[in-house]
Amino acid sequence: PLYRTVGDRSGEAVTLNNIGAVYSALGERQKALDYLGQALPIRRAVGDRAGEAMTLNYIGSVSSALGENQKALDYYGQALPLYRVVGDRSGEATTLYEIGAVYSALGEKRKALDYFGQALPIHHAIGNQAGEATTLNYIGTVSSALGEKQKALDYYGQALPLYRAVGDRSGEATALNNRGLVYSDLGEKQKALDYYGQALPLYRVVGDRSGEATTLTGIGTVYSALGQQQKALDYYGQALPLRRAAGDRSGEAVTLNNIGAVYSALGQQQKALDYYGQA
Repeated sequence: PLYRTVGDRSGEAVTLNNIGAVYSALGERQKALDYLGQALPIRRAVGDRAGEAMTLNYIGSVSSALGENQKALDYYGQALPLYRVVGDRSGEATTLYEIGAVYSALGEKRKALDYFGQALPIHHAIGNQAGEATTLNYIGTVSSALGEKQKALDYYGQALPLYRAVGDRSGEATALNNRGLVYSDLGEKQKALDYYGQALPLYRVVGDRSGEATTLTGIGTVYSALGQQQKALDYYGQALPLRRAAGDRSGEAVTLNNIGAVYSALGQQQKALDYYGQA
């Protein structure tokens, strides 16, 4: 109200944008869109192109979180040329990365790689090691999904020292977990267990219960493949309450399904049906 009273439209727009950002961080997406939607026309009216790009990027991010991927692409597509006009290379790289993430979610993996490939050298050029690591990690994930497992290992391997350099233990844990998953897919079970074993304590240190549950599930899957079904049940049993605590219903379903498969392999078909039914 003070900005409005003194007629400072630029300050008003910044504050509306920031309120939207906080609502987004709180998971209140519709409220976030309401405030960002108020900020946008004011940014345009005062000719704040850098601010306009930022608000567009936020709207894209919220739309993506709501699963409105086409809307997200539209807003990111508006933000990108503005970042280029004002020479904000960090904003440009972030937007390219976000566009890649949306294309990946849409199953357009090659398009995703194209945008990640544009973001990567910019992150490197401006010395944004955190952004570079996150992009490398995502390229690894997309490469793995395309069946290019050795490529995936290479990208995860590049991401790891960068995560360590910037002290991002959560990112480091994710890259280690992802390497474990690829080695598991390649049938190198001991290597998979080694990487999962490095990821697990890091997830615990940073309090990432969802990540911890993902790794525990991965370890369980390896033990199941090795025929050690009781060990598999132990790890799945540790993962399940963490999935529930984190509200990860998709992950919870995966873990329940995996427990069902183990009971089926053990010949306990009624128990298997019970877990499949919950999944």
